[in-house]
Amino acid sequence: MAFFTAADGCRIHYETFGANGPRLVLIPGLGGDGSFWAGVARLLEADHRLIVTDHRGAGRSDRPEGPYSIPLIASDIASLLASTGGPAHIIGHSTGGAIAQVLALDHADLGLSYTISSSWARADARFRALFSARAELLEADMAGTYQRLGHVLCHEPSYLDAHEEQLEAAVAAASRMLAPLAVAAARVRMLLDHDRLADLPRIAAPVQVIAAIGDVVTPPALSQAIAAAIPAARYSSLEGTHFHPLADPVGFAALIRRFIAETEQQIS
Repeated sequence: MAFFTAADGCRIHYETFGANGPRLVLIPGLGGDGSFWAGVARLLEADHRLIVTDHRGAGRSDRPEGPYSIPLIASDIASLLASTGGPAHIIGHSTGGAIAQVLALDHADLGLSYTISSSWARADARFRALFSARAELLEADMAGTYQRLGHVLCHEPSYLDAHEEQLEAAVAAASRMLAPLAVAAARVRMLLDHDRLADLPRIAAPVQVIAAIGDVVTPPALSQAIAAAIPAARYSSLEGTHFHPLADPVGFAALIRRFIAETEQQIS
């Protein structure tokens, strides 16, 4: 367990895995907890050097009152990379994919390549309605309902059946794990401000965009818009729903491994 202290004093939790190979940073989605990547990290750590980070306001990082924004979290990760060895291949899922976009645009010297998984570059009406409603649940002190809804939206039915006891325990613990709820709600609302679609053509580094066919949180059309905007971006789709890296770490890790190997050949 390690912590990096951001410029404003917020401590950002991160972990490192692996001792050899290309350097990767794995950025989780809205939950902000790097443990989301556990299955993928186990598959990559033998021949990659991994940094798995929590967001500020989530996981084991500090949870200051705010403000919260995707650019602020991106600046935390940029400073973490600069202080721990410099550039890396950047992999972000959902909110982590939005953070990856900001890193590619505003901290381009720190990214060797970018994988943007199940993300968005501009909120549409459906996205705004969904995430406004999720924030309102937290603001109404309905953390358990927020958590349960997230399970339904993000997991496949088969995963819900196989992990019912574990997921119900997460619902029961939601008020404690998401506290303070005002911070959790602010982190949801920050998603509505992310709009970098018009800037994406400026990204010159290698990019792969990944979407899940059954994703109802960030439907494939949002990922397709990202891929279309970035010159030479590679687009791949996988089976599954929003939490596909959790449900199928083997399939996700295979895409990462291939893309990083090809990018490393180009670099060398």
